[in-house]
Amino acid sequence: MTPLYCSKGHENPNGNKFCRVCGEMLPSLAKTFDTGKILGGRYRILRELGHGGFGRTYLAQDLNRFNELCVLKEFAPQVQGNHALQKAEELFEREAGVLYRLQHPQIPQFRELFQVQQQDKGTLLLVQDYVEGQTYRALLEARRPQGLRFSEAEVTQLLIQILPVLEYIHFMRVIHRDISPDNLILRSTDGLPVLIDFGGVKEVAANVASKFLGSKVAGQNKPIITRLGKVGYAPPEQMQGGSVFPHSDLYALGATILVLVTGQEPQQIIDPNTLTWNWRREISLSSTLGRILDKMLQPRPGERYQNAKEVLRDLTTHLQFASDPQSAPSPPQTKPTLAVAPGSKPVAVNQPATPATRTPLSTFTNNTVLDWLGKVVLVSVLAAAVFGFTFWATNWWFKFRGSQPEPSPKESPIDQPDIKPPSWFPSNEAKRKELLDQRRANLEIDEKFYVQLVNEAFWNKYPNQEKRQLGTGSKDAPLREEWDKLAFELLTRIELLNLSRTARGRLGSYGTADLTSWKQQVNQLRLSSRAAYDIADSKFFHKFPDQRGEKFIDKSIGQVWQGIVGDTIEALKSGKALQRIEFAPGAVIQQVSGTLEPGDGKAFTAKLSGGQVMEVRLATDVNALFSVYGPSRKTTLLEDSNERYWIGDLPASGFYEFVVVSQASEPINYRLNLRVED
Repeated sequence: MTPLYCSKGHENPNGNKFCRVCGEMLPSLAKTFDTGKILGGRYRILRELGHGGFGRTYLAQDLNRFNELCVLKEFAPQVQGNHALQKAEELFEREAGVLYRLQHPQIPQFRELFQVQQQDKGTLLLVQDYVEGQTYRALLEARRPQGLRFSEAEVTQLLIQILPVLEYIHFMRVIHRDISPDNLILRSTDGLPVLIDFGGVKEVAANVASKFLGSKVAGQNKPIITRLGKVGYAPPEQMQGGSVFPHSDLYALGATILVLVTGQEPQQIIDPNTLTWNWRREISLSSTLGRILDKMLQPRPGERYQNAKEVLRDLTTHLQFASDPQSAPSPPQTKPTLAVAPGSKPVAVNQPATPATRTPLSTFTNNTVLDWLGKVVLVSVLAAAVFGFTFWATNWWFKFRGSQPEPSPKESPIDQPDIKPPSWFPSNEAKRKELLDQRRANLEIDEKFYVQLVNEAFWNKYPNQEKRQLGTGSKDAPLREEWDKLAFELLTRIELLNLSRTARGRLGSYGTADLTSWKQQVNQLRLSSRAAYDIADSKFFHKFPDQRGEKFIDKSIGQVWQGIVGDTIEALKSGKALQRIEFAPGAVIQQVSGTLEPGDGKAFTAKLSGGQVMEVRLATDVNALFSVYGPSRKTTLLEDSNERYWIGDLPASGFYEFVVVSQASEPINYRLNLRVED
């Protein structure tokens, strides 16, 4: 029979009314609402998503918003009587009102709280956005049968992407209280982690159950005191006394990371006597990440990191040094005058240099061989993320920095002097504007280019607003919020591209001279522009799928594409993205294999003779594209194809190119078999 779980994750036999571990009242297996039922006159139940200690969660359609999917969370046990329901709703509204003010793209938006009356029983339901994706618990369980766990690279990326979210909610004076693999979702649309199921509402539900239902543990006369947080994930002081602070969430996040990398539950790796974590017997991690996790998981609150920013600083400082220990960040360039800033006069913005159309590059020889790229890719990924941490800013601010002092050459971008916001904005809004611009500065992206990039995206979405100056009043607040959302999205996509520091710093200044220079640099590689662009296009469209079919070259977003091309040329020159296939005397078959990260590509070249019979076969994921090019532009055998096989007589002598690019959302393996006979 299906077991029952309380909100802390304790398993109980079906039929129990209270948790046998903590005494929390358990939900009934009987569904409150059937599929197809319409609640509140607008929400149609589609199916149940799950249930916990305080009720069930349903996937529903919002009939008032074009059947948009949403999530309904009910809170059981149901209260009886109008007075009890009214008091319960008041408590819920107070807590839900706090969560409603949270505006972050990695937190589902809370929409409303409403009640449903059935006979003499009332049920409270909270409505929030639906997040398409899988929980990290589900992702871990899917890997267990193969003996797989999360890698250090994956959990480091998770830390970098979720710590800014914690920094934001803590700034808003909200503690999550229940972080675990179950309450983190890897969103399928953009690959970002999303924080769900805040514990504050659950605590209200527990208080309601205790106050209005008189819930008691068997043999006791006092109401149940429910401590929110799962055993092993919540810190000792939270489980024992209910006290929560920002460092409480950091403890739970550290526990979550260890569960993901070890595949073990907290109870399996924590010493119950000392409350220390014996994770090193399960996994070997880098010394820096190990020290960070140890500090996050200290039993004594005073010995932990006190806020998310401290964790990020330690993590990113190490990663920055690891990627380039000899270099220090150089001072940003003098800030240019910006355009369309609220409360100021619009000024002209120089357009980025216009790239030329794609021109074939000459083909030349490269004797490099395929290297395994795991650690190299990891370092580059994390180096790009160094400059991209901060939490979500709900409104935009992209001016008013010209008079601020510049950091010294030895100063880390993370420790730049505080940037003062314009005085006429409310303090919260000004602070968030400051943090959004700080995020841009940490990425070392030119401010003028950044403004133009976001403006173009904003004007594309709202053509009637083009060149219009947004005001600082409430009338334009929705438009300012939309501009800010687009800015956040674009910065996130650029972060995930893992562009080199050089490429990020040059965005807005690329031009035709760069394409000419790149052509000269690949003259020794025996590779055509088609192959180089195939690899660059794959990475670009992986993060900007909306640009497929668009004429983006002459726009600001085309500068991002050029930055990718520049990094691609460097990867080809170094042999990281290019391998020469050579046949030993008398041999007719060669095989190469490897792994591609999402959006990445690999090129291979082989010098062959006209009239030879070539048979090429690629074994890989369905979400990969395959191209086979001949020595001249006229000899294209396969191009961006889903075909995996080609055989025939070669039309000319020279270097043939084989390009594999990944469009998958997960790393994929490939194996290329090449057979050539006279």
